[in-house]
Amino acid sequence: MAGGGHGSTTYKGMTMHHPKRWHVVTGKGLCAVMWFWILYRAKEDGPVVLGWRHPWEGHGHGHGDHSNGHSNEHKAS
Repeated sequence: MAGGGHGSTTYKGMTMHHPKRWHVVTGKGLCAVMWFWILYRAKEDGPVVLGWRHPWEGHGHGHGDHSNGHSNEHKAS
């Protein structure tokens, strides 16, 4: 009725069919991508999420850099 016992395992009345190879390989590949993404985001956003620094800190330049460039443009006239 269920197509025979080839490629399956029965345990306590429940029949579990074995996955195809491409299902296993695709699942492992997507799992690896997921963990790489989680670890990358933890590296980038971890200190902010944990409250160790503010999101606007540490982007490489301060407020002084902005004001110097803009103030000289208006004085040229």
